[in-house]
Amino acid sequence: MNNFQFYNPVKIIFGKGQIAAVAREVPANARVMLTYGGGSIKKNGVYDQVMAALKNHQVIEFQGIEPNPRYETLMQAVSIARRGQVDFILAVGGGSVIDGTKFIAAAMLYDGDNPWDMLSKGIKAKKAVPFGTVLTLPGTGSEMNSGAVITRAETSEKFSFGSPFTFPQFSVLDPETTFTLPLRQISNGVADAFTHVLEQYLTYPVNAPLQDRMAEAVLLTLKEEGPKALDNPHDYDTMANIMWSATMALNGVIRVGVPTDWATHYIGHELTALHGIDHARTLAIVLPSLLRYKQETKKEKLLQYGERVWGVTVGTDDEKIEATIQATISFFESLDIRTRLQDYDVDEATIRTIVKRLQERGTKNLGERADIQIEDIEKILTRSL
Repeated sequence: MNNFQFYNPVKIIFGKGQIAAVAREVPANARVMLTYGGGSIKKNGVYDQVMAALKNHQVIEFQGIEPNPRYETLMQAVSIARRGQVDFILAVGGGSVIDGTKFIAAAMLYDGDNPWDMLSKGIKAKKAVPFGTVLTLPGTGSEMNSGAVITRAETSEKFSFGSPFTFPQFSVLDPETTFTLPLRQISNGVADAFTHVLEQYLTYPVNAPLQDRMAEAVLLTLKEEGPKALDNPHDYDTMANIMWSATMALNGVIRVGVPTDWATHYIGHELTALHGIDHARTLAIVLPSLLRYKQETKKEKLLQYGERVWGVTVGTDDEKIEATIQATISFFESLDIRTRLQDYDVDEATIRTIVKRLQERGTKNLGERADIQIEDIEKILTRSL
C-alpha cells in the first residue's frame, strides 16, 4: 500500500426529513445565498423545506446554475454575493449546483485578477466562503469532497479544481428528494458513481485489499440497486442505497494508498465541452475503449474486477477481460446509456478537434502510470466511434 494522508471534514446528515437540520447547521445571523438550478426544487417541496429551515436568516437566491455549470453564470453569482455581503452559501441540487457553489465560494475571496486561473492554471484557492449542501441528485459525490468541474462556454473548455477550503461544512442527504427525478438523471447518477469507483480501482495492485473490497462493495451495490431504481424510482431503500453509494464512491475513502487513473474523465470532459453530452454518458463512451487499449497494464485488476463483480471465471485471460468489458457495457446499456460516439452523432472531426486542443494545451502523462499521451487519446477515441 502506498503512503497517504486522509482528510474529510464534511458532516453528513442522512435520512428522511433531515432538511430541517439546516436550521441548526447554518451559523446564526449568517447572510445566506441559496443556489440552485432550473427550479425543480420549487415543484417537489424541497424549496419550501429549505426556506422553512432558513426562516431566521437573510436569504439571497441565485437560480439557474446549469448542468455542467458555466463560469459565466457563476461569476454573476459571485458579483451578487459580494454586493450582498454573503457570508454563507447553501447549495440545493445535484453535483452541478454543488460544483458551481464551490467555485462561487472560492471566487468570492480569490486574491488574483482572474478566478478562471484556479481552473486553467491550477492555482489553489487559499480561502473560500463557508457553504453547505442539500443533495437532490446522487451521482457526482460532490457533496462530500472538495473538487469541482466547471465549463467556460466562451471557449468550450471544461476544467476541474479543488482545495482544502472547498469541502462543504455539511451535506444533507434525504433520499426522498430524489423521488421526482427523471429516469435519465437517475441513470446518469448510477453510471457516474460506478465509473468514479473504476477510476480508483482499475489500475494495478499495491496490496491494498481493504480498499479493493470497499470499492467492490460500492460497485456491487450500484450494480444491484441501479436497475431497481429505474423500475421503481420512488422506493426509499433503493434510492437511499444509491445515494450513499454515490457519496462513498468519491469521498476519498477508497482512493487512499492506491494509484488512481482519471484519464476517462479527462477525455470525457472534452466531449461534454464540445457537444454538451451528459457527463456520465461521456464516461460510458470512453471507458470501454480505454480499458481495451490499456488492458495489458491493467490486466491483474481487470481480471479481479471481472471475477469479483461480474463472476467472470472461464476462458483465457484475454477472453475473461473482454467478457468483463462487455459486462460493463451491458450494465451501462441496461441503464439506457449508449456507449458509442456514433450514438451521439459525433464523428472523426471531433476527434481531430480534441487532439488539436490537447496539443495546444500540452496535455501529457495521463493515467495511473502516466503513460497515456495525446496519440493514445486519439486511438482510444477512434475505438469509441
